[in-house]
Amino acid sequence: MKPTTHGLHHITAISSDTKRNMHFYTKVLGLRFVKQSVNQDDPGTYHLYYGDYAGSPGTILTFFPWVGLRRGRPGSGQAYATAFSVPADSLPYWQKRFTDLKVESLPIEQRFSDEVLPFFDPDGLRLELIATSEADARKPAPSDEVATEHAIRGFHSTTLGLSDGLLTATVLTETMGYRLLAQSGHRARYTVDQAGPGTYVDLLTDPALPRGLNGAGTVHHVAFRVPDDATQEAARFVLNRSGLQVSPVIDRAYFKSIYYREPGGVLFEIATDQPGFAIDEPVETLGSKLSLPPRLEPHRAEIEAALPKLN
Repeated sequence: MKPTTHGLHHITAISSDTKRNMHFYTKVLGLRFVKQSVNQDDPGTYHLYYGDYAGSPGTILTFFPWVGLRRGRPGSGQAYATAFSVPADSLPYWQKRFTDLKVESLPIEQRFSDEVLPFFDPDGLRLELIATSEADARKPAPSDEVATEHAIRGFHSTTLGLSDGLLTATVLTETMGYRLLAQSGHRARYTVDQAGPGTYVDLLTDPALPRGLNGAGTVHHVAFRVPDDATQEAARFVLNRSGLQVSPVIDRAYFKSIYYREPGGVLFEIATDQPGFAIDEPVETLGSKLSLPPRLEPHRAEIEAALPKLN
């Protein structure tokens, strides 16, 4: 079928400590802090965005930091792991860096034709660096901490933990335009468009996975990208026709969103590429101020008073 989505847009996870979260993703991983905003459904909580220099779709990992929240458990029914793309032969650099900075990691493993370095953020969020030989022309965010030749380019893939992958695969292939690319053991990889880093969705149907528990260190939702409003509306029509319960379009200021829960339990979002993060502050100074959607701007004073200081 004709693709209704075009790869990963952003992934949103949950943290329990705002400052620790910022330090890890900017100082340890070398991502740019591209937007400080609020959870639009809970404005007393930050929504923090990290990615490349311009905050491009396909590079953005975001967090709801609920301070002091208990730790969750990644497992089935969740987006189990989030993988970033790094250049081939970069993993020894990152292994040493993680050792030096006391970041918890696991041994390098082979996955399809790539090497994978699993590691964890301070909340236990399962992350991966995938050293891929595939072309990835995306430029990393400039960083004083991470060498450019080894730096993160953006997302490589998301891994969904499932007890049964059949219905999830059906949603991907029959309503979102994905196709099966490779399969090995409990893992099946799906892709869309021309494939490549930033498009991959892996289904991990391993019966040894525990049932996921929501909390700090787990993924809240996975967002897929569409270029514009018209493509999003077309996707919404296809999804509704398939029997999925899809939300109305919600304007998130920096993109428009629709939400639905796929049969395995993972919350999916489809988000537009436009208008992007530079609509209310220049690209050069992204993340330097609290940005609020227009409907919350009249409440700026009380929102700022309720939020913890970032620095």
